[in-house]
Amino acid sequence: MLASMLKVLLGLLGLLVLVAGGLAGFAWLTLHWAYSDGERAGYVQKLSRKGWLCKTWEGEMAMVTMPGTVSEKFAFTVPDGAVAAKINASVGKRMALHYEQHRWVPTSCFGDTEYFVTAVRVVE
Repeated sequence: MLASMLKVLLGLLGLLVLVAGGLAGFAWLTLHWAYSDGERAGYVQKLSRKGWLCKTWEGEMAMVTMPGTVSEKFAFTVPDGAVAAKINASVGKRMALHYEQHRWVPTSCFGDTEYFVTAVRVVE
């Protein structure tokens, strides 16, 4: 009786470890494989470090195609503090942000958006 209960508990523990490993592998895959990448240019109007437990840099850029037109907003996450510092130093200037799109990241602990900015350059 005790031996069969121990087998069931070990089986459940093994299943739990397998599921946790699968979730960790899926998270690793979504964070290290980019669905798409590219650049967007405009004016960063907001960049803040936020989150209750996991602090991430979240920003918003206004992309203006032509003067006098309504700007489109691009929400993004900056995972690297050095890149966030470069963006903060250039706020108010036109910038080009290089991003990678990571779809289906399982938790918002890595960022609120699926667009992760990896580099920035000021556009004159």
